[in-house]
Amino acid sequence: MQAKSPFSLTVLTAGPSQPHAGWAAVDELAYLLADYFGAPVVSPTPVTAPAWRRALRRERPCFARAEAATADVLFVVARSPEDLHMIEAIPQVRRKFGRIQAFIADSYHYEGFPKWAGTLDKVTATAREDVEHLRRRGIDAQHVYQGTDALRWAPQGARNRDIDLISYGRTPASFHREFQRRFHAEGSPHLYLHSPIGSLAGPTVHQERGMLFKLLHRTNISLAFHLLMEPQGSRPRSMMVTSRWLESLVSGCIVAGKRPVSSMADEMLPWAGATMELPDTPFDAADALHEMLSRGDEFAEQRRSNVLNVLNRHDWRIRIAQLCDVMGWPVPDALSRDLQRLADLAGHWSQPL
Repeated sequence: MQAKSPFSLTVLTAGPSQPHAGWAAVDELAYLLADYFGAPVVSPTPVTAPAWRRALRRERPCFARAEAATADVLFVVARSPEDLHMIEAIPQVRRKFGRIQAFIADSYHYEGFPKWAGTLDKVTATAREDVEHLRRRGIDAQHVYQGTDALRWAPQGARNRDIDLISYGRTPASFHREFQRRFHAEGSPHLYLHSPIGSLAGPTVHQERGMLFKLLHRTNISLAFHLLMEPQGSRPRSMMVTSRWLESLVSGCIVAGKRPVSSMADEMLPWAGATMELPDTPFDAADALHEMLSRGDEFAEQRRSNVLNVLNRHDWRIRIAQLCDVMGWPVPDALSRDLQRLADLAGHWSQPL
């Protein structure tokens, strides 16, 4: 009897060609998949849309031709639906791959889905509401939440929390101004560190990710506000739990701000104290933070709970196991070993500090 051929996977991702700090967590999924499956990574280079598309205002993401060898599955780790257009960069893509599947992080960008998205063999969306929307459009969709590389980035033990308050990425402007006014004053005993990301885009993004986590490991309170708080620009918005919450929680921070009001938040952050809700006005929010900071480290048990819950619920390896089930892939031995390592680390954090 002829032995069955080993399963082969190719990962398609924007990570190497378009590094961006806001998408580093999603890029980690692509790199972990490549490691576990021994899969090549294909990352097409974006190019300017043809003149005729620009003239007709029918622009869409365009990419330079990208070569790829044949495999059982082409798997797209898509930051948003627009990334699905990377598939078009591979010539004769349907002849090279038995199935084309995708994980889509910002799946609420409904207008970004290509008209041909229904021809994909299967996709996953990060919000249950998005799954139903995509199914109504004829797209074979399942649900898988976003994750984080908790096994890599969780602190190995208790840390000195010398940074009182940190914000990174998008923070509502009026709150940021008040926190600057209050905590940067010479009479304030508290340190407010903001925008500590060295490079927003470019080749050093993934290297500097370690710097961000080292700062978070030493931070008392990390700020996180849902996307509808003082939105900027015209991009779509959603009450989703973004990587900021998971990164801060797995680092042992107390997370304060405005929690998303959604089933996603209810399901992903169900443990007591996962987030601390701040008042609606910047002045009162600063008062609340000052009061929290004056309590010393009364939150030690909450920190332990935050790390433990992310390890048990939201590591990318848990998501990859889900993808194996949803997409019909074999489970790599290395993944099984790392899931046990993850359980062992969670066992460490289940003990009182």
